[in-house]
Amino acid sequence: QVQLVESGGGLVQAGGSLRLSCAASRGTYRIYAMGWFRQAPGKEREFVGRIAWSSSTTYYAGSVKGRFTISRDNAKNSVYLQMNSLKPDDTAVYYCAADLSLGGSVYNPSGYDAWGQGTQVTVSS
Repeated sequence: QVQLVESGGGLVQAGGSLRLSCAASRGTYRIYAMGWFRQAPGKEREFVGRIAWSSSTTYYAGSVKGRFTISRDNAKNSVYLQMNSLKPDDTAVYYCAADLSLGGSVYNPSGYDAWGQGTQVTVSS
């Protein structure tokens, strides 16, 4: 099974930046894409963005487009989420996820097959 480990969360003031990392140990599985999701208290897990593993094509939620950037380093089996101009509304637990099958919606958590443990991001006003 693919194992994902996130790091880089923390506390930052509004307007600041954070960079999250997600390292994948994938064994024999093929990763088609990696996604980032977030979940705030009392809310559903929501799509943040996605990057195709081979082409680096990216997709972003409207709420983060222009502020967040996803990149990947295939040699390190890692993906990154650079978050700039952070807002208090960005406060959530952030998760990376692996799409191993291309079988579901790219915007829905059900479209992903493996998940990291999550990392807390808190943006103070």
